[in-house]
Amino acid sequence: MTAKEIKIEYDGAYPNLCSGELKVIVKLGVPLLKKVWVFPSHCLRSGGSVSFDMEWNESVESGPWDIDAWPEGFPEELKQDTVDAVNAFIPYGCCGGCV
Repeated sequence: MTAKEIKIEYDGAYPNLCSGELKVIVKLGVPLLKKVWVFPSHCLRSGGSVSFDMEWNESVESGPWDIDAWPEGFPEELKQDTVDAVNAFIPYGCCGGCV
């Protein structure tokens, strides 16, 4: 299966970027077929972090997304391209914007 295009639709918003609904639209091969994948709730995991020093000054670091939960039947060979597309479309998160 060769993806011709991967499009991301996501409605998560700052400061809680990780809790939106993720849809991935994959256009495949010839004839061009379109498959829409709806991902489980809270499927994104941020590579960022939030920490505090001894005086409770925060240090926020944004990082790239990873996907923790995939829809059943999602093609293994499209997973890395999908993660790359998510990171190109959704601003990096910090896993602490809700703090």
